[in-house]
Amino acid sequence: MSFVLSRTRRTPPPRSAAGRLWHHTVASIVGVLALAAAITAGAQTLRFTHAQAVAADTEYFPELPQVRPVELPDDWALSRPDQGGPVWYRMSFDAEAVRASGELLALYIERACSALAVRLNGKLVHLSGRLTEPVSRNCQRPQLVALPVAWMQPRNNVLDLKVMGFPLREVASRQRAGGLSVVEVGPYAALADKHAWRTLVAIRLPEVISGSLLLVGALIFSMGWLNQAQSFLAYYGAMLIGWALVLSRQWVSDMPWPNASSEFLLAILASFVTLAAVQFLLRYGGERRRWIDLALPAQCAVMPLTLMLAGPQHLHAMATFWYVVLAIEVGTAALFCLNRLWHSRRGLFWPLATLGALMAVAALVEFGAQQFGVDIRVIGAAQIIPPLMFVGLGLRMVQQYGRQLQDAQHDRAELERRVHEASQQIERNFTQLADLKVEQVTQQERKRIAADLHDDLGAKLLTIVHTSDNERISTLAREALEEMRLSVRGLTGKPVPLVNALADWRAEFVSRLQQAGVDGAWHAPADEEVPQRLSARAFVQTTRVLREAVSNILKHSGASRCSVRCHIAEGDFQLVIQDNGKGIPMELDGKLDRGHGMASMKHRAKQLHGQCLVESGPGYGTVIRLTIPLDRHLTPV
Repeated sequence: MSFVLSRTRRTPPPRSAAGRLWHHTVASIVGVLALAAAITAGAQTLRFTHAQAVAADTEYFPELPQVRPVELPDDWALSRPDQGGPVWYRMSFDAEAVRASGELLALYIERACSALAVRLNGKLVHLSGRLTEPVSRNCQRPQLVALPVAWMQPRNNVLDLKVMGFPLREVASRQRAGGLSVVEVGPYAALADKHAWRTLVAIRLPEVISGSLLLVGALIFSMGWLNQAQSFLAYYGAMLIGWALVLSRQWVSDMPWPNASSEFLLAILASFVTLAAVQFLLRYGGERRRWIDLALPAQCAVMPLTLMLAGPQHLHAMATFWYVVLAIEVGTAALFCLNRLWHSRRGLFWPLATLGALMAVAALVEFGAQQFGVDIRVIGAAQIIPPLMFVGLGLRMVQQYGRQLQDAQHDRAELERRVHEASQQIERNFTQLADLKVEQVTQQERKRIAADLHDDLGAKLLTIVHTSDNERISTLAREALEEMRLSVRGLTGKPVPLVNALADWRAEFVSRLQQAGVDGAWHAPADEEVPQRLSARAFVQTTRVLREAVSNILKHSGASRCSVRCHIAEGDFQLVIQDNGKGIPMELDGKLDRGHGMASMKHRAKQLHGQCLVESGPGYGTVIRLTIPLDRHLTPV
């Protein structure tokens, strides 16, 4: 069991030198007995809950009338709110048993704010930092001091602790006011574990959290800076960076400027953190007010001005006022944001509500520490838990941003695909429009040429037919007029009903054969079986193929009979012309394309995407088969 040295009440300071000597002797005897009991009980620790204290800036503990007993922990915010350091503390103990055992003793101090010097029997054994401005800031750093056995006496060993700190009125937060915790003396191994654990919680963990806040904050700030549509990310990142700087006060010991400057910077840093927090909460909730955008930066300028006007002697009071104002602003923005999320995006409500609750608890603990004093371990836990939640929420935002970025890239790829398809469609439409325009212009030009041929050349040919006395000239003029009329029909581009086309072909075919004394036979489907229309181009080319075939029969075959069969089969329009003439001579065998106009007929059929086949033999007559695909040149009526 541990042996605790304590007092039930505070003894008033002695009024005489003899009284002070008697009090010092009694305290030393009690300390020796307690340490001896602790060592014999199994190397237990000795806790000093009382000490002799005096304020003096000397190299050694001074023997002054102002020396008085104090209870430990000694919180300067209560015991000396208007006075700073340095302050000397003295404790005494015996070490006869320790010297005999050779065991190493250590001194453990959980809190000495801000810097500490330790002397054992007048010899300096430890210095935690600078005791003059700029004073080292070790309020949160526990101290473990090895006590050399060689420097110990069997009895009446004196521990003198010089603490350099600052009064409450000169610091922005009560935790950084001067003071000294309970002092423990015991085996080094036992106290080392306690020191390591406290260092981990109070120093190392805040260091890791500060680094995490900086990294996550910088990442989120860059995301918000690059994506103005999600500007709340930039404010959240700035808040994390600011919080990391605020948290650094727990583990950063030495600054190149006086304590007043450090306290001033920490105080005004709270206004910038508040600006980032309020803007994040409002914009995360989908709200943006111009007057708030102007008021928050103005507040960041007004707060340092008021602190400077108040001066270092009233820093704590003015900073406390501003902390309350800033806390109200953040709380109001948080309630507004939670209300918006509850009605619009309830999935985001609970993480932010949890973080808000933890921040409220931390604010209450901080307020309690400022006003009433709270155990530093409770304060440390309250200061560490919210940053951990900040990091967690920040990582979640990064994850959500990554998903949104992935979705945006997918949407962009889909948009590019659709734009490409639309561009191709537009190009096709443009090409079709251009072709249509060309077709329209071509059609207009064809109509103009057809009109010119009909009005000018047609009229002149017709005049020759009726006025010429020469029969041959009149015949040639009539043939030229018919050919011109056929060309004009082709140029106009008007489709011809297949029934009418068959009738025209039959009339011309029978008329020409009768004039030549050749027996002609015409076979065609009934009118109701051919409801299609034939394109003007197909009509003209087919007419010319039929004319060429009849001309060859009349000029070269010597036939006495000729027949034409027209029918529609397997999606094609077929025209078969057959005669009983002498056929194509042997010398032209294999050279049909170069004789009797066969080449022109086949060429015309090819232009119609069809074919023209010629079958002939000497003494067996000739068969010409013209095939035209229906899907290209025949359309329903």
